[in-house]
Amino acid sequence: MTADLPQPESSRPKIDPLGIDGLRICFGATLSEPANRAALAFRRAVEARALPGVEECATSLTSVHLRFDLRQTDHAQLRAALEALLAERDWSQAPLPQGRKLWRVPAAFGGALGPQLDDAADCAGLSPENAIAMLCAKPLRVQTIGFAPGQPYLGQLPPAWDIPRQTGLTPRVPEGALVVAIRQVVLFPIPTPTGWRHVGQTALRLFRPDQPEPFLLRPGDEVLFERVEADTLARLRDDADGGAQSERLT
Repeated sequence: MTADLPQPESSRPKIDPLGIDGLRICFGATLSEPANRAALAFRRAVEARALPGVEECATSLTSVHLRFDLRQTDHAQLRAALEALLAERDWSQAPLPQGRKLWRVPAAFGGALGPQLDDAADCAGLSPENAIAMLCAKPLRVQTIGFAPGQPYLGQLPPAWDIPRQTGLTPRVPEGALVVAIRQVVLFPIPTPTGWRHVGQTALRLFRPDQPEPFLLRPGDEVLFERVEADTLARLRDDADGGAQSERLT
């Protein structure tokens, strides 16, 4: 089986200490689909095992962070348990976690709602219409949540979208803004400055502090953008989910 073959040192997951009560399991130095898949699947496996002392488990784009109670375990004991779990399979080929959702999200592009669409399309070597078509062509995975509460990093886009961030900051984009850079899409839960190019707009409320589940999206979910006109999006702002519809994937 593939999981039993020796792996090159550079491709093996790395376990590093994070302070006195943390460990990080890294599946890649750069973002890739296999590294992100491994992080998502391994986090779920750790949670399912309920390893003694583990109090918190979270993912970034390519790694898993664990925080543990020193009264119940220590770095050496937890590292040994994690190494045993890592050895069980090739986590880059693992199934994605159960319970994921596909979100169909209305989005308007260009104009006042996406003022940097033309610039981003030009950086990607595309016409604005082809750029929009590519952004809406297939679902994008929620690779991680971070930077701001409930903020998803979505990807990966095709290689043409490996465009750099801006050299300066856009002072403010609105809640629900759709921005692009480095083969990823970010949706903003709050108005914020950004170095990514603002190409479109949704009516999503990503952060809902008054709800039992304050984050609308979870790592592993998928988002499919569906193009709408600006006047349609304006009407959707009165909808609790901004017109988005979800369905279970697994």
